[in-house]
Amino acid sequence: MANFSFAFLDCEMGGLDPGLHDITEIGLIVTDDRLAEMSQREWKVIARAERVTPASIEISGYDAAVWAKEAVPVRQALNELAEALPKNCKVVPAGQNVRMDVVFLERAYKNCGIAWPFDYHVIDLATLFYAWSLVAGEKIEALSLRQAATRAGLAQNKVAHRALADARLTLETFRHYVARLAPRELRDDAPAPLPAAPPPPAPE
Repeated sequence: MANFSFAFLDCEMGGLDPGLHDITEIGLIVTDDRLAEMSQREWKVIARAERVTPASIEISGYDAAVWAKEAVPVRQALNELAEALPKNCKVVPAGQNVRMDVVFLERAYKNCGIAWPFDYHVIDLATLFYAWSLVAGEKIEALSLRQAATRAGLAQNKVAHRALADARLTLETFRHYVARLAPRELRDDAPAPLPAAPPPPAPE
């Protein structure tokens, strides 16, 4: 194995502010450095009612009655997540807009006094999707998972926001675009290459 692996992550949260909202669900798929799947886990996480917004409930499928039966404390979820990661390499967080997930997880790990288990790099599908659009000469309307997956033929316009399902769709979409970044002839209507940077001024 190479000295790193990927943790394709997706978190559902009670809102967009880690200072005001709780994590409600975590999905994890671990791959090796060649994107071969190694394991997967999912956690429903106990959240405080006042830290879950109505908008988030509508989007993420959070159901207080279901969570009361199935959710675990955030400390347990974070410890189990760390235990699920490979121990002999650096684990790089990967996902769609994964920096948002990392911000929430970093805060949760810090608040629980648990060591951060991930590398400091991140790999993001949005960046790969944009890079593909430049290589392919395709215009894209958004950098969302829905847009990337729909363009790849992996989703039909609507993407359900559940943690493990989103993590899996992200991994499949990531594989799709990686396979299509091979060198190719540019189309006639592809955007013109960016001009070369001007040389630096000569010293006086």
